Amino acid sequence: MSRLKIDADYLAKVLRRLLSIPSPTGYIDTIARFVAKELAGFGLEVELTRRGAIRAIRPGGTPLGARALVAHVDTLGAQVKSLKPNGRLAVVPIGTWSARFAEGARGTVFTEKGGYRGTILPLKASGHTFNEEVDQLPIGWDYVEMRVDARARNEGDLARLGFEVGDIIAIDPQPEFLDSGFIVSRHLDDKAGVAVMLAALKALTEEGAQTPVDIHWLFSIAEEVGVGASALLTPDVASLVVLDNGTTAPGQNSDEFGVTIAAADQSGPFDYHLTRKLTELCRANDIRYQKDVFRYYRSDSASAVVAGADVRTALITFGVDASHGYERIHMHALRSLAELVTAYVQSPVEITRDFQPTAPIRGFTHQPTREAVQEIPPEMEEEEPA
Repeated sequence: MSRLKIDADYLAKVLRRLLSIPSPTGYIDTIARFVAKELAGFGLEVELTRRGAIRAIRPGGTPLGARALVAHVDTLGAQVKSLKPNGRLAVVPIGTWSARFAEGARGTVFTEKGGYRGTILPLKASGHTFNEEVDQLPIGWDYVEMRVDARARNEGDLARLGFEVGDIIAIDPQPEFLDSGFIVSRHLDDKAGVAVMLAALKALTEEGAQTPVDIHWLFSIAEEVGVGASALLTPDVASLVVLDNGTTAPGQNSDEFGVTIAAADQSGPFDYHLTRKLTELCRANDIRYQKDVFRYYRSDSASAVVAGADVRTALITFGVDASHGYERIHMHALRSLAELVTAYVQSPVEITRDFQPTAPIRGFTHQPTREAVQEIPPEMEEEEPA
């Protein structure tokens, strides 16, 4: 089945809206409501887990061997570690990101009394006071603090204003959508993936597209701390395709254009057959793609498998420059990824044995084991041996 046309304007619009909603891990109620509303607008029944992870099932030909897609709505952030005698806040990261990218960041501290704006600064922030010591300060979370925009000169002032250890801090995304198609922002990981899933679902709905099996549209809430899809999959799901960021950096093969298909991450290789199917769909539908291997990376697939889900997994990504920092992507990759999703969910099921959790060996898959036949170019056949 061919890819469907993607509404790029909707994709960009919904991504802007997602970025405008603070959602560091542990503070996802508002964004869960927004995504649930979007899904309901496509005619799907939406259910949330106790903590707010989202599931919506688009019926297909059979519920057996269902396919699942997942992206995560939670982002990086920070948390108050202590109230400091100087009236500022010691902070620790939510998720894994460098204090190098925290320096100068604006954000909101959510207290029980309401939100306070503030800035994460180095301990020595004034060049007029510290001169060259500003540049000599080490990089790390022990060397930054949050200056809140409130009258707080000491620890007691902070306590009276309602600040407490454990308060969650949302970091401003500062998005820019450029006419060139580039998008620069924090938290594109993985709000761009969420936007891609919603845009693909819009295309399928408007086309009235049929799928051979049920499609589970899943949105996890704690991927940045490693437990995203651990409690989202139902037993009828046979395969899980994760949409997340691909790291474009020296030594990587990811790209900000087209789809980047991950062959492996730090948790090991992804499913051979599912990854091959997605690659073949890119070829058949003229979708630009490249493959990559990620060394310091795990996604919702790892949390699902570790939690006991016996599913085939694959990871398809949009290339992100400076992941977990000031990230940059291109609309071309997002549109390509959404096109691949539409082609995949409509494609026939080849491994029908997967309709059941276990089955006899008959019908089990095959991987190539024979030596490849090497074609010798004509000019080489004519060469005389040395």
